[in-house]
Amino acid sequence: MEDAVETLTRGNVAEVKVVLASVALALAVYQLVMIAVGYGKLRVPFLATPPAFQAHRAVGDMIALLLLCTGVMCVSYYGFEDDKLVHAVAGSALLGVLALKISVVRRDFGLGRFLPVLGITVFTLLAVTWATSAGAFLA
Repeated sequence: MEDAVETLTRGNVAEVKVVLASVALALAVYQLVMIAVGYGKLRVPFLATPPAFQAHRAVGDMIALLLLCTGVMCVSYYGFEDDKLVHAVAGSALLGVLALKISVVRRDFGLGRFLPVLGITVFTLLAVTWATSAGAFLA
């Protein structure tokens, strides 16, 4: 798998990972705005609630795909290194909480009231994961 990642990224694994993670983080900020409009916490004259929810859902699917690709790339190429323990734990927790949030959105399980908490947790874990890898790389 390591060779496949190396080939796909043309030897620029860290750079591709940073770009994918940075795009995911930027889209996550957009997600916060869309859900604030959707829940009526932020009023924007040119955007109604239903389209905000639809945009939030569509962009969320893209973020999930980006994070899955980035996570697979990271684990298959770098593995779990001792010096990046916070990054590994935050990234693993991020994918776990994201899977739980997607399950609640798709099936509900009576846990819909926890969606705001799950969303904020996903955003926080994404920010920590990004800061411990891409943020350090860009600094």
